[in-house]
Amino acid sequence: MDDRIYKSPLHKMVMTTDTDLWNDSCSIAELSSAIEHGAVGATANPVIVGQVLNKELELWEPCIEKLIAEYPTATEDEIAWKLTEEMSVKAAGLLRPIFDREKGKNGRLSIQTNPQYFRNADLIVAQAVHFDALAPNMIVKIPVTEAGVGAIEEATWRGISINATVCFSVPQAVAVAEAVERGLERRRKAGEDISRMGPVCTIMVGRLDDWLKEVANRQDIVTDPAHLDWAGVAVMKKAYRLFRERGYTARLLSAATRHHRHWSEFIGADMVVTLTPQWQRRLNASDIEVVPRIDDPVDPEIVDGLLDKFADFGRAYEEQGLAPGEFDGFGPTRKTLYGFTGACQDLVRVIRGYLLPGVG
Repeated sequence: MDDRIYKSPLHKMVMTTDTDLWNDSCSIAELSSAIEHGAVGATANPVIVGQVLNKELELWEPCIEKLIAEYPTATEDEIAWKLTEEMSVKAAGLLRPIFDREKGKNGRLSIQTNPQYFRNADLIVAQAVHFDALAPNMIVKIPVTEAGVGAIEEATWRGISINATVCFSVPQAVAVAEAVERGLERRRKAGEDISRMGPVCTIMVGRLDDWLKEVANRQDIVTDPAHLDWAGVAVMKKAYRLFRERGYTARLLSAATRHHRHWSEFIGADMVVTLTPQWQRRLNASDIEVVPRIDDPVDPEIVDGLLDKFADFGRAYEEQGLAPGEFDGFGPTRKTLYGFTGACQDLVRVIRGYLLPGVG
């Protein structure tokens, strides 16, 4: 087929392989552009909502003022979450035609549960139920902590499509897949419909790379620097192989792109690649050949080198490397939850400026 019919490398990937593109932003302008290049989903989390506000405050300021007027007794935290819901619902509306066309597999807006709930499955599930009711094509992000795995099963049993997040390892991904299967089996036994559910499990590949680089600096570990850019890729490829061999329902999703291999090495997989608008622009302007690489193994020398130098890579790469009780204490988990809770607090401070103007 003539390459000239494709608008961009990402558009060609979507049109010629099983790999889907989601937009790592809930900005309407950015999502509209991404859809033109084949994007079929989008994401909202505290970090992203803050970024959208920084870029589009003039668009969202009337909404903030409206929410403050509508909910005169609401706390600054409650207003911040209402704003997140408003952004998410608006983006979900843009994706609704895709959701209807693809019968729930795509066309979803990922909305993240409060990261401060990471130890409490009941609070996670209650918020997931609320978010699921906001629009038919919501998918709810739940962290892969010890409590989060239980929440994933319970939310799935209740008919909620989940996007497992704060996940960096093969053992976490397998725990998610098994929890989803348990939840789906409970629905089947109860005669409940599962035909339009579309669960996914995110692996934040770039954040694993980031963590190992931080460990190398802290512990004065000398290694081939190029190896560290393959850690997340190796984990994703191993998880994908296991998911395919075992026939898990949940699809994998890559996130936290740091370089082109966090896209190019996954082309051809029946999975999702989620990219920020910046990375979409970079990759669409690149000359990287769009060919399937998901089945190309990572050089065993690289994997062995990482296993030899980094215990945390072994924990992420080996299926039994982490027990569920160890998920919360894993370095990338702690660092990411810390950042996400901080982003929530940053968003609350923005709202505080409207509730108490002229003080900060």
